[in-house]
Amino acid sequence: MSQTQLLIEAVRALDEAGVGYLLSGSLASSLQGEPRASHDIDLVIDVDVRIVEALARAFGADPYFFDEVAAEQALGSRLMFNLIDTRSGDKIDFWPLTDDPFDVSRYARRIHASAFGLDICVSAPEDTILQKLRWAAACGGSARHVNDAAGVYELQSGALDERYLDEWAARLGVAGLLDQVRPVASS
Repeated sequence: MSQTQLLIEAVRALDEAGVGYLLSGSLASSLQGEPRASHDIDLVIDVDVRIVEALARAFGADPYFFDEVAAEQALGSRLMFNLIDTRSGDKIDFWPLTDDPFDVSRYARRIHASAFGLDICVSAPEDTILQKLRWAAACGGSARHVNDAAGVYELQSGALDERYLDEWAARLGVAGLLDQVRPVASS
């Protein structure tokens, strides 16, 4: 199964279970900016017990690895859990929605996009940029995440809420990285 098909099947399982989500990470930045390959899909999900049953039903057998007990424990603690396609090594990281103000804001601002032949909830471009910069800062300035943010900024430039970007960049401590992205994106 391709990474795209894995995402499609996961989104269908979440939709059928009535569990809210948003696509984040490299796949979101590839949709909104410069495409790049990645072996993982990042989905932020509502903390909802129905998700474990829905995922177990859709992916509970070979060739997938999905640990229901670990997923239930992670969900209860609001920690990441994953699903792995053992044939390709592709995986989905499920990030339970937290009470972090930025997490709450970006989840509330998610947008619907037509991608991969379905309607999918995706992080708003500003939030994709900010989350990428947040991950870059956490990784000691990861060029890959900064480049992803710059690609989204460049492609979405003119349609971005600059005030929202400035406010959250200051609150998240990534204003310096945002300043680096702006000149790179505008050159």
